[in-house]
Amino acid sequence: MLTSSLITLSQQVADSQDLSGIAAWTVDLMNKLGGLGVALIIAIENVFPPIPSEVVLPLAGFTASQGGNLSFVGALIWSTIGSLLGALILYGIAYLFGRERTRALLLWLPLTRESDVDKTEQFFEKYDRPTVFFGRMLPIFRSLISLPAGVIKMNIPLFIGLTTAGSLVWNTALITAGYVLGDNWELVERYVGLGSKIVAVIVLLGLLAWVIMRVRATKNR
Repeated sequence: MLTSSLITLSQQVADSQDLSGIAAWTVDLMNKLGGLGVALIIAIENVFPPIPSEVVLPLAGFTASQGGNLSFVGALIWSTIGSLLGALILYGIAYLFGRERTRALLLWLPLTRESDVDKTEQFFEKYDRPTVFFGRMLPIFRSLISLPAGVIKMNIPLFIGLTTAGSLVWNTALITAGYVLGDNWELVERYVGLGSKIVAVIVLLGLLAWVIMRVRATKNR
């Protein structure tokens, strides 16, 4: 029953020009590996954000709703394991890269001042716990939040606990939506994807405003 459901889902997804490749690959991997496939996809999504969780997680929820060897609870557990694994990979990379090299890299960037780096470090050290927890629920920042945590060498058990909790909230919301919506799982991607685009635009506008103000300040000097 699960196999026939996944084949049907693959055919439905093929009608979407924008998402057919990712969705079809996701369904195929879940079909072959079950919960392990969900964990693997989510781990990759955390390291390579272009693979959107707003497609993968609703698909996992939809698959769970069809019965078979992937249950709703299984989808939650495996997706959260994948989220944690991906986060730990990025944490480890940043941890090994180190604080001094990160500072040197940031200070090498045009228009960046040492005070900017200091303020960023101070903010993260002061609000590291809520930043990691809530950051796991924000598009774009979900993956990136592991990097500053690794740079400042945040306590690993604390990082694991906060990452697991935050990821579980995000994964539960999207998997539940896909489970409940069934054949209409694409509505989740549509609205969450819109939210991701809005966040991206806000970030770009903020960055543009910062560059403009910094260039003007430099000229005035």
